[in-house]
Amino acid sequence: MRRIRLQLAYDGTDFHGWQKQHPPDAMPLRTVQEVLEAALRRVLRADVSTQGASRTDAGVHARGQVVAFDYDGDLELEPMLCALNARLPDDVQVVEADLADEAFNPIADCTSKGYRYTLAHGCRDPRNRPLFDRRCVAVTPYTLDPTLMQEAAGQFVGEHDFAAFARINHGRDTTVRRIDDCAVSEPSPGRIAIDVSGSGFLWNMVRIIAGTLLEAGRGRIQPTDIPGIIATGDRANAGQTMPPEGLCLMWVRYD
Repeated sequence: MRRIRLQLAYDGTDFHGWQKQHPPDAMPLRTVQEVLEAALRRVLRADVSTQGASRTDAGVHARGQVVAFDYDGDLELEPMLCALNARLPDDVQVVEADLADEAFNPIADCTSKGYRYTLAHGCRDPRNRPLFDRRCVAVTPYTLDPTLMQEAAGQFVGEHDFAAFARINHGRDTTVRRIDDCAVSEPSPGRIAIDVSGSGFLWNMVRIIAGTLLEAGRGRIQPTDIPGIIATGDRANAGQTMPPEGLCLMWVRYD
């Protein structure tokens, strides 16, 4: 039995997230895991169960999702990669394929993940709204100050209890997480990128961080307010949960 590791990229717009979902008395929802396993069955002529490093939510994109599966048979990786891409829908692509250690676990072995939240700001005039990249950019009518946002972003770095930045009923035993880096940049006029990396993230955590940084960019909160918001542990004190289309899983790292 060999363990195969894949790197996936996908446009999450038309997916109900990564993980398979089979509601009772209804058709299965369209998920990335579902279409990937269907393509693997066609290529390998065997039932395959996959495991993904990150359970991205509905509408969230990925450039560096890591997936592993076991296969007991002859396999050439490059032809398999090409055959998979020929059978996958246009919004999913296998970027890399390689052999992994048989004990490799894409979730448990992960040391850090990096997400990017992309925001188009100053869009009160409809002519400034995204067009060609509208499926992967969130929109705000407000003109934001990236310098203030960067000052606020630095306050998230470190190990904290991020209960104030998690969706209610998040289902995790602990809300303590480590943020290694949180940075704001302006890659092009009217676009702001928020890059967050760390050991792991709570449900909606990056999207809530992005919503809180938006408030800092508007001047509604001060960068120095962030530690106090974290300390309260109260979701009501943090910013809005930003829409999923701005979020992308950029990379997953292992030792």
